[in-house]
Amino acid sequence: MTETTDPKRGVSLWVQVVIWVFVVALLLLVAVTLKKRQQGTVQPGDTIPDFTLPLFSGYEYQGQSEVKLSDFRGKVVVLNFWASWCKPCEQEAAELQEAWEFYESNGDVVFVGADYVDTEPEARAYLKKFGITFFNGPDMGTKISQTFRIQGVPETYFIDQEGTLYYIKIGPFISVDEIKSIIDQQLQ
Repeated sequence: MTETTDPKRGVSLWVQVVIWVFVVALLLLVAVTLKKRQQGTVQPGDTIPDFTLPLFSGYEYQGQSEVKLSDFRGKVVVLNFWASWCKPCEQEAAELQEAWEFYESNGDVVFVGADYVDTEPEARAYLKKFGITFFNGPDMGTKISQTFRIQGVPETYFIDQEGTLYYIKIGPFISVDEIKSIIDQQLQ
């Protein structure tokens, strides 16, 4: 006795639907990723969408454990992406802190650090090592860095009083005067 197969019988309909849904979802994911990569980083003149950054304990803003960009409307925002494992970040840490101390009492400039792809113990050790006192928190799930489409760390974004990006610094600062000159463009 020989076994025969029904030539009309193939893959069931539900299996075909699942396969097609998977293929379409995969294609959409590839398309979205390619579109984001083509966009490059945000550019001066772009309005920055509001975001929320949770803050490390001890680095809160007015007692708040998280901040939104919109909390700083009317102020120049210096947003620095850094990581404890980043050697170039160490090169600029003292300059950022010194610049923060220069502007802190005026209240018209705020420095915010976004810790990128790091662990909290290492991040806290870094902040302590360099005496950083400005607001800092983890970029949970890289949501904020994805908004800015950063290429690496350190990267610093200068946002004006209305929430518009006006300057980008890729790599470490070489001096406090460099930081001040970028900030002072908006304060005049």
